[in-house]
Amino acid sequence: MTTGDTADTRAWVLHPDLKSDPDRRPSGPALEEAVALGAALPGLQIVGGTVVPLPKAHAGLLFGSGKIEELATLFQAQEIELVLIDGPLSPVQQRNLERKWKVKILDRTGLILEIFSDRARTREGVLQVEMAALSYQRTRLVRAWTHLERQRGGLGFVGGPGETQIEADRRAIDTQVVRLKRQLDKVVKTRALHRASRAKVPYPIVALVGYTNAGKSTLFNRLTGAEVMAKDMLFATLDPTMRRVELENGPEIILSDTVGFISDLPTELVAAFRATLEEVLAADLVLHVRDISHPATEEQAHDVAAILASLGVENDRPQFEVWNKLDLLTPDERDAARARAERQDDVFAISALDGEGLDVLLARIADQLAGAMFEEEITLGFDAGRQRAWLFEQDVVIEERQTEDGFAFTVRWSGIQKARFDAL
Repeated sequence: MTTGDTADTRAWVLHPDLKSDPDRRPSGPALEEAVALGAALPGLQIVGGTVVPLPKAHAGLLFGSGKIEELATLFQAQEIELVLIDGPLSPVQQRNLERKWKVKILDRTGLILEIFSDRARTREGVLQVEMAALSYQRTRLVRAWTHLERQRGGLGFVGGPGETQIEADRRAIDTQVVRLKRQLDKVVKTRALHRASRAKVPYPIVALVGYTNAGKSTLFNRLTGAEVMAKDMLFATLDPTMRRVELENGPEIILSDTVGFISDLPTELVAAFRATLEEVLAADLVLHVRDISHPATEEQAHDVAAILASLGVENDRPQFEVWNKLDLLTPDERDAARARAERQDDVFAISALDGEGLDVLLARIADQLAGAMFEEEITLGFDAGRQRAWLFEQDVVIEERQTEDGFAFTVRWSGIQKARFDAL
């Protein structure tokens, strides 16, 4: 295939089912997710996928010699150009398998990095992906992604045409990392200014979190009227999007859509994308959106809970579970899901696609946020002009009285607002 050819790269997905791994996931759903990951990257045609049972991993080649020969025959017959391996590969394993099969190979981390690089939209998102990719590439120093040059431009680190070949040596990568960190510091300062301006708005923040492809963006779009990318595709959203929503019989809120979580997320990306999830850390209420129709919905929920815990989201932060995609269930399954949700105070069964159950969810959100407000008496000295101005900017003052020593206030505010005030 020539560089000018626009045909998609023919790819095959392998899920190594390592029997000795006590944490291994069910192989069927794991392969389906890996195929969906591959389909999420433009320029790839996923021809097929295979679960490969592995009693143990082979150090140099991952698979045994017989399985390697069998797969080589398959790839040749199917004219496969790229193999996606749903798991980690060492640089030695990747190089050896590429030589044996005469195809390009991406492991799970490399594939997710490619998807993130293709989807990141904000300046911070792009920089964070580059940082994560450089961390991953530093041990490889191999130009691994040239097979995608003919499909789309790159960001340098993914081998786009005309970009500097940063994989040349470690010194070049380290120089690039220093440059990116400086740029990222500037962007983070800008985000801090945006956060400071949002802190002046007395709207509670409601953050949508969940496993990738759970339907968060579809729910976000329905509630806000926004046109955030909402496709049946993994990682459809990578940068947080925030919109104001006015609740009927409730307060105005800021609704935040966030990147989807996924099991075995590369450690480089957990660190790199921590800042994009900071709206979750500041949220008054977290909505955990689940694809209740997915066969591995329970495992996905555990993965989300683990990542939230690693990000420092406290257990006492208010959270609702939103069981989405009722429309994909059979009538009996739908009735059972509704009944289970109704028996729990903080669980809501909905369909973001057709709007079922949203009225009940929104009413409960309004009640929760109204209940989060409380009255308090505070006093300020005459020299506390900044704090006094902040209280009025937030519109939380019910009554102000002047005293001999300063001002006494009756305020009505949320715990988040109180914490912000204390930090002034």
